[in-house]
Amino acid sequence: MSAVSALPTLFISHGSPTFALDPGVAGATLHTLGQRLPRPDAILILSPHWITPGLRLTASHAPKTIHDFGGFPAPLYQLQYPAPGSPALVAQVQQLLGASGLEATADDGWGFDHGAWVPLRHLYPAADIPVVQISLPRQYGTLECWALGRALAPLRQRNILLIGAGSITHNLYEMAHAAPKPYVSEFTDWVEQQIDGGELEALLDYRNRSAAGVRAHPSEEHLLPLYFAIGAAGEQWTTHQRLSGQIDYSVIAMDSWILGGSDYPLAA
Repeated sequence: MSAVSALPTLFISHGSPTFALDPGVAGATLHTLGQRLPRPDAILILSPHWITPGLRLTASHAPKTIHDFGGFPAPLYQLQYPAPGSPALVAQVQQLLGASGLEATADDGWGFDHGAWVPLRHLYPAADIPVVQISLPRQYGTLECWALGRALAPLRQRNILLIGAGSITHNLYEMAHAAPKPYVSEFTDWVEQQIDGGELEALLDYRNRSAAGVRAHPSEEHLLPLYFAIGAAGEQWTTHQRLSGQIDYSVIAMDSWILGGSDYPLAA
């Protein structure tokens, strides 16, 4: 593919595991997006639910669906996302990472955790596109995740869709069946303003630069996939489209972003 036809990258707020059964506005938007995007040859997705000492990649030809949660409705545990794996993509990722001084281990034991398969179920429900999941090293922060994305940005020209799946806000301590808390939209809007203005330095230092960042993310693993997606979008990262979603449990915003492209008209 030529540079002008490179795929965008995605940051998807994956929400609670019940998002698989109750898609709401966000799920419907992802479903439409999957129909509007050029069909990728494979998908590389980073989820905050696979945290490891170093980088790892799912290497199985048929990765299992992992139900990495407890206490949810029984039908949730019956859901499967039987997308094939892609050892060929694993090799491409390892080659690109090696050129950047990074190393990723092929892992036959892991599959797709709910941070990966739940949003993919809405985006590509047929589960017929090969998927590789990449882990989140526990020592990584915003800068490291951005650099990881930058190292893998050439995959966009190879018709590989790169996805960071996390949550734009994620304060589980304040979850409630109540009206949305004002800081949730405040932080989500602040992120959009920084993307609009190309303020990468502010985004990387969001815990100091934003009024609500620490409250929105008491721990930051669910925001780190955003930086992976931004880095992977390369110089085009400010060309974006925000995909509005509902706010669940008062504090979980379901907004997502297309980065490195904005020619995919969707209903808000």
